This record gives sequence, C-alpha cells and structure tokens, in this order.
Amino acid sequence: MFFLPLFDDNPPGRRPIVNWLIIAACVLVFLYQMTLPVYGHNVFMLEYGALPLLISHGENTAALVTSAFLHGGWLHLGGNMLYLWIFGDNVEDRMGPFRFLLFYTLCAVVATLSHVAIDPGSTTPLVGASGAIAGVLAAYLILFPRAKVRVLIIIIVFLRWIYIPAFVVLLGWLLMQVLAAPFSISSQGGVAYFAHIGGFVAGLVLTPLLARRKPAGDIIAAPGMDNVTREAEDHSIRTASTRQVRNEFAQRYRYRKRTTGVPNVKRRGQSPGDDPPKGSLE
Repeated sequence: MFFLPLFDDNPPGRRPIVNWLIIAACVLVFLYQMTLPVYGHNVFMLEYGALPLLISHGENTAALVTSAFLHGGWLHLGGNMLYLWIFGDNVEDRMGPFRFLLFYTLCAVVATLSHVAIDPGSTTPLVGASGAIAGVLAAYLILFPRAKVRVLIIIIVFLRWIYIPAFVVLLGWLLMQVLAAPFSISSQGGVAYFAHIGGFVAGLVLTPLLARRKPAGDIIAAPGMDNVTREAEDHSIRTASTRQVRNEFAQRYRYRKRTTGVPNVKRRGQSPGDDPPKGSLE
C-alpha cells in the first residue's frame, strides 16, 4: 500500500508568497544543477551541501542553510515540494511571512546540525529541504490538528481518494522516520532520517514562539469549500470520485481574503444589526 497527500481542506487567508518563493528557489537551483557536467555538479554539491566533517570543525557553516535548496533527483525534489506546497501555506498564514521565513531557516539549521551530530566525521554531503519541511509539518500538527488531507491511496492496482485527519498523516510520517533512523546510522548516503527528526523537534519548539494567535471566533472558508468542510468535520473516512477531487483542488487554491465566507454571527458586545467584525490577516 502506498499513499500520497494531495491537498488539505484548510485554505489560508492570504497568498503564501514566501512559501511560493522557497519552492521556486528550490526548483530553479535544481534546474541549474541539471545543466552542470558531472564534475561540476559534484563540486557544486560539495561546496553548497552540508559536509559534516567541515561543519563539525566550524567550516562552511553557510551550508547549514544552502544545503536546504539542493536536491539529489526529481523524486527527491518533487516529494519535498509537494509537502511544502500542501502544508507550508497554512503555517505561513499563521506566522506571517517574515516569521515563517525565520522559522523555516531555523528548522533547516537544526535539522542539519542533528545530522552532523550523529556522524560528524562523514564526508558525504547532506542536501535537501526535508529537514526544514519536517519543521513545517510539526507546526501544522500543532496549529491544525483537526484539518483533513485528501490522500491518494494505492493498493496494488486499486486507487482511492480519501480524506485522512492531518494528525494521522503527520504522525504516521514521523513514525516512519523514527523507525527507519537507527538503520541509517551505518549507511553512507541514503535518507538523513535524523535530520528529519531534528527538524520536526525544532518545529515543535519554535511554533509556539512564532505563530500568531488565531482570533477567537474567526472562521475562514473559501467560496465553494462548504461541502469539503462538512465532509472534513465528519471524522469518518470517505472515498471520492476523480471529478470531485479535481473540483475540491480548484476550490482549495482559489485564494480569497480572509473576510470572505465569515458568517454574520452575533458576538459578545455586538448588536444584532451591527456588521460582523472582519477577520485579522495576522
């Protein structure tokens, strides 16, 4: 069985410009990598990737950040950018663009240092945004545990589109990292599971410090997401048709101001005839 997250039911209140810029930067750097000859590509990876032996001696510390924009292949890049696309916009929405950029950078640094701490003498460069994105997943888990994620389930030759609670998807991902980490210690290359775990822990610690508090009673909904929201509130797992999933995807990424879709609900200190208060963008 294989599952692939596609999108969530949790549209943000603003366009996630920083998240988009990070994705664009990773894609552009990878495309540049593809233009390099083999020797030039190896030199580029050694110069901007995180080499534990150098970093443990205080050298090439800039690679703590630059390594998060390099990737080892199309699948590596695609998987990372998919998770950042799905979960990063909501985290940026709650933190604000500048705090989100700081958060992402710090998670990348902690993730790389976690990898270096496990094998400080390694001469294999660490590349990839997975550690920083692990921090984003931790932030999403804290901020939006009741959201749901539309997932493609592949069982042999059978395909199913279902909603799964975000906390199940993210904790399942974390469990796989923890179980696989001990087997990666003695291997050269491969997946840096300890970087993922370090980034996730960094996200758990930093999120309460950097996330802005959501205004009480604030309701955010994109036009056309009513049916999706009602299904998400039902904790049962339901399948959907391809057409339904396509429509949900289009509705999910139809960005509107946060005030759109806020119902006229009477709140404490508000007269029935007053206009409903507008939702905060922060």
